[in-house]
Amino acid sequence: MTKVGTTTVEKAVARFVRALQERNASAHTIKAYRTDLEEFSAYVGPQGWSDIDHVLIRGYLSSLYERGLSKTSVARALAALRSLYRWLAQEGVVDHNPAKLVATPKLPRKLPRVPTIEEVNTVLDEQMPDSSAFAERDRAILELLYGCGIRNSELIGINLDDIRWSNEVVLVRGKGRKERYVPFGESAAEAVKAYLPRRQQVLGETHRTMERALLVNLRGSRLTTRSVGRIVKQVAVSKGLSPDVHPHTLRHAFGTHMLEEGADLRAIQEMLGHERLATTQRYTQLTVKHVMEVYDRTHPHAKK
Repeated sequence: MTKVGTTTVEKAVARFVRALQERNASAHTIKAYRTDLEEFSAYVGPQGWSDIDHVLIRGYLSSLYERGLSKTSVARALAALRSLYRWLAQEGVVDHNPAKLVATPKLPRKLPRVPTIEEVNTVLDEQMPDSSAFAERDRAILELLYGCGIRNSELIGINLDDIRWSNEVVLVRGKGRKERYVPFGESAAEAVKAYLPRRQQVLGETHRTMERALLVNLRGSRLTTRSVGRIVKQVAVSKGLSPDVHPHTLRHAFGTHMLEEGADLRAIQEMLGHERLATTQRYTQLTVKHVMEVYDRTHPHAKK
């Protein structure tokens, strides 16, 4: 039900968010777009679409800078506006997209620091730290994140019957609920098999034996992304890795190490679930950077 006094832009934002939900956009995307677009509608007030031009949009972005928002946040707000206008054009509400006339803030290209193969092996080959309350599960988490290159949200969404043991693949639900099969190796398989009896024990103790989730907490409930992030960081730090390590670091490591070992870029794209090859090609940059660092550090004539 639309509230009394709702502006033209507010109504459109509400409809656009509903359209995103119907298209099965990720919860993170919907929340971010809703926040950014509601702030924009508050900024423009009762003005209609014919009153909003690129100058007004620039003024809105300037107001975000004045509030102390980062270039990344401002760029996201502009991307949300462009998406809204594309949808409005499809709906026949507007004829042009003034947000396209506004330049995107130049963002520094920061490539994530990826642990080396040796560093990851150090974490995976040793015992879980004494602080780990559920060591078998925590090892399975690390092996699946690195062994399959999946996202944190994809990891916690895995159910028991998603694992196809005979084919050595796992069914993963990615962004927009798109499904794909991802192979898993012997190490991941062994870790999951070692974890399953403990999982059953926990579920029996908590009387939740019907829980379908592969990864559960000690209360027998499906793990959350926040819990996985905390577990990964705790284990990584205990093994001497940077405190900046998080689940996505292991996904980056998967892509980078596969490329370094000669895997085809298209195959990596398929396994990672990237829609565009350009996204996967970032791993090429990471690999070239790593090669140059090794060259500069080890070649006797690299530096004089």
